[in-house]
Amino acid sequence: MKLSVIIPCYNEKATLRSLIERVRAVPIDLEIILVDDCSTDGTRDLLKGGLASKVDKVVYHEKNQGKGAALRTGFAHATGDFVVVQDADMEYDPQEFPMLLQPLVEGNADVVFGSRFMGGRPHRVLYFWHSVGNKFLTLVSK
Repeated sequence: MKLSVIIPCYNEKATLRSLIERVRAVPIDLEIILVDDCSTDGTRDLLKGGLASKVDKVVYHEKNQGKGAALRTGFAHATGDFVVVQDADMEYDPQEFPMLLQPLVEGNADVVFGSRFMGGRPHRVLYFWHSVGNKFLTLVSK
């Protein structure tokens, strides 16, 4: 089983090296596909200066197209059995990849989504009151 890790990247010079090290430390057969969405903060120089050799593939957008386009580009280059998105700002912990893959490998799910709102173990559905609370917070924050 191989996991494709798609890293959409825009101006992530400060965290990129550490993130790549953390992803590489995950004990899974994986490929790392980094999509640089026309960074202007020196991220490209960092990649071309040797950091690109730490990942399996780097794709450079020549114009900023947004995260959605970076993800589509990454998905098009993925060759793994499963795909996960890892943001370059290290908001998510790569050490949780095995936990995300578990329901898929066991045949208990066709897709798994991580959530900041539901900690712990896998859940089949969003709890009703969490859903109501999330909608309320979204409404009052607009």
